Amino acid sequence: MADWIGYKWLAARYGIDTVQAPPVTSEIGPSRRTIHNDHITREIYTANMRPEDTLTAHLTFAIKHEGVHLEFLSRLFARVPEMDIADWMNRERTGQYARRVGFLWEWLMGRELGGVKAVTGGNYVHAINPDTSLTRTRPENHPRWRVRNNLPGSRDFCPTIRRTQAVIEAERYDCAKQLDALQAEYGTDILMRSAVWLTVKESRASFQIEREADKVDRIQRFAAVMERRCGVLLSPLDREALTELQREIIGDNSTFSHFGLRKSPVFVGETSGFQEVVHYIAPHWDALDAMLRGMAMFIEHTQGASPIARAAAISFGFVYIHPLADGNGRIHRFLINDILRRDGAVPKPYILPISATITHKPQDRARYDTVLEWFSRPFMARYSGCYAFKRPVRTYDDQISSNFMFTDYDDALPAWRYLDLTQHVEYLAELIDRTIRLEMREEARLLRAWDNARNAIKEIVEGPNQDIDRIIRSIKGNGGQISNKLAEAFPVLANASVAASICACIAAAFEVPGASAA
Repeated sequence: MADWIGYKWLAARYGIDTVQAPPVTSEIGPSRRTIHNDHITREIYTANMRPEDTLTAHLTFAIKHEGVHLEFLSRLFARVPEMDIADWMNRERTGQYARRVGFLWEWLMGRELGGVKAVTGGNYVHAINPDTSLTRTRPENHPRWRVRNNLPGSRDFCPTIRRTQAVIEAERYDCAKQLDALQAEYGTDILMRSAVWLTVKESRASFQIEREADKVDRIQRFAAVMERRCGVLLSPLDREALTELQREIIGDNSTFSHFGLRKSPVFVGETSGFQEVVHYIAPHWDALDAMLRGMAMFIEHTQGASPIARAAAISFGFVYIHPLADGNGRIHRFLINDILRRDGAVPKPYILPISATITHKPQDRARYDTVLEWFSRPFMARYSGCYAFKRPVRTYDDQISSNFMFTDYDDALPAWRYLDLTQHVEYLAELIDRTIRLEMREEARLLRAWDNARNAIKEIVEGPNQDIDRIIRSIKGNGGQISNKLAEAFPVLANASVAASICACIAAAFEVPGASAA
């Protein structure tokens, strides 16, 4: 059995069980070693590093060597007697780790720690380490503890984004530079035309993720919302803005009757046979307003930080909060483009077709689902026995009828508030890069090839663009051959020499038979 220290020691002593495990664990062993395994770092120290068997010593060690784990601290502070924390603060009034713990206690608990006077000495210290975590861009000094509050969110929503090597590379990624390279390669005209098509493509792929790819009117409506609303709303997370977005995306003609924040329970799952399978449970509806305000504060506090990190935190935070009864997935993916445009990372009129990349191959969709499971899987592992489907069915204030019951909303609140979204930032950076380098480049290539084919055919025969495009589309879709139906529609193709020349033009333009464009 491992000889744990730090957070693991505290977890055993005080019975703390978090949804997301601390990313660093520490133990005593025969030699000093560091072992990295799937986003978990295992630190092995020699016996001379063992803290005393006290709350003070192990919590100091944890914050110093393992970092600030907000969900763990929230649960620990609720378990440890307040007087134990106050006694520590009074014993070590100027110690930097005591001051950080005092500040974090009051920030997480939402009230002042009793029996402790304000600190009057000592340099200001950061609440969390800006070298290892994403922080707010303009910290606020907190005089009572002489702590510089650089937490990126609020008590109601404050995700952790650890600055792993992959996250640091995401922070450096320049979307605009990549788009400029595409423009230099294919020209402004083609890229601008592709932007229109890519907006529709993103909408169609987004609905494909929701398994509604056949809803043509909704696809067109969502494309229009993406084009018109991205980066424009004063605050996309305001109650009114979300309601407006949801109404525009779903449409007033829908059978759905309640727009705005839900007032009923929601889970993500599927029906297997006659049994409901629950993959994830969202927070209680009474917590939604505060959590969305926390997300808005995150946007405000991290202004100027990495656009990709901000887009990942807001979009994935939104889908985990699941504040609406319908439309959460589409708004989740809308928010990615919204934040990127809001931050100037992706200039208007471009819409990154990230949903098209997600649905490009089955393994791409599986990768997206795996990222969502970084939080949902451990969440359900902890709370799998805390929900049930009970009769009678209840109709809630938003007119949603449900017999779903979850009993541990309060216990789960720290997990929802203090998610670790590091993997989500790493994933989004990779997704954006693949979208620009592959999806957008391929679309631009196809548009250029289409133009080349059209122009070449017009050197052989005269005709309006719509007729030429029909010929191109038919021949490409028929393996480079002219079908009988096409020949009947265009008698000029009966001329063998003309037909062969047109087929040769199309083959030369596209190079890859069977590719398709607009």
